[in-house]
Amino acid sequence: MSQMEPTVHIVDDDQSVRTAVGRLLSVSGYQVALYESGDQFLHQLPGGGAGCVLLDLDLPGLSGLELQNRLLEKAPLLPIVYLSGRGDIRASVRAIKAGAEDFLEKPAPASVVVEAIDRALAQYEKRRLEHERIDTLRALVAALTPREAEVFALIVRGYLNKQIAYSLGTSERTVKAHRHRVMEKLGVRSLAEVVSIAERTGMLDHQV
Repeated sequence: MSQMEPTVHIVDDDQSVRTAVGRLLSVSGYQVALYESGDQFLHQLPGGGAGCVLLDLDLPGLSGLELQNRLLEKAPLLPIVYLSGRGDIRASVRAIKAGAEDFLEKPAPASVVVEAIDRALAQYEKRRLEHERIDTLRALVAALTPREAEVFALIVRGYLNKQIAYSLGTSERTVKAHRHRVMEKLGVRSLAEVVSIAERTGMLDHQV
């Protein structure tokens, strides 16, 4: 787990639910924060803090699904578990397709809620680690010289050394030297690993 204590953000307009679920999770060892609406949660949105969101579907102002869409942009690492008394199949399918970790119906057994929160927090940690790995890879790519970056871009497009040399107006021998330095700086030994880095850092999304 991260060094920062994770928080379960409970967003529900029913005060009795907020209090009961908050007490349950506190007794279970979680740090909790309570919000009566999606707008309040967005206003107080923690900056980069570890945790997850336990979210009602039917809320005043922003609905649960609308809040989920906002969080995809503002806090994409935070997993969402729905706890709703009015969810139907269509809404639950929309929530899960949009990335929600779970969709529980009220009233849910305490053990089921705790297990869902455990899974969500584990998912948060997984996302956080992957986010750190991608940042590290982007830093390695950013450290390439302009010429090495050009060679890297052509390698991931499947160009052979001869084709790269022609495209850049240089010799195949020079391309081989750049290619060697690219792989050395990225810490990889195979073309598959180079392509994997390009894919994970979003570089392939911009390729034609």
